Amino acid sequence: MKGDNLARRTLLKSTLAAGGAGVAMAAPAKTKKKVLKTAKAALPIGPYSQGIQVGNLIFVAGEKGIDPKTNKLVTGGIEAETRQTLENIKVILAEAGATMDDAVASTVHMTDLKEFQQMNKVYGEYFRVDPPGRTTVQVPALPAGAHVEITIIAAV
Repeated sequence: MKGDNLARRTLLKSTLAAGGAGVAMAAPAKTKKKVLKTAKAALPIGPYSQGIQVGNLIFVAGEKGIDPKTNKLVTGGIEAETRQTLENIKVILAEAGATMDDAVASTVHMTDLKEFQQMNKVYGEYFRVDPPGRTTVQVPALPAGAHVEITIIAAV
């Protein structure tokens, strides 16, 4: 608290010294984070949140193709996993009033880049116009035995 008061006094002094004619600007308020949680997406399998919103930014944690009804990885291969992963992301974004169109960046982790074309085909169904920037990397393994995990950053 003392540091905050000192910062405000310093801001006031510098404003006055710069010819602010006694008009002081308040220090910017700290933006609170909002935890996003929905039963419509798979629940976290560790100590993390499905998503966090800070101001106009939304950070969706790495989602996998886990069916929220069974809490098990969907069967049917990389396409089915990718589709369920993106459905999970879609409902988490909806908790913040956002859509897939609000996504600005994504990171895709895959256990086998030989399946990239199949993943990319499904991914493209969710991002038809102005897709987010994306990084795709291969990793040796993912939690829950998943073959794909996708993280999204969105702006609203």
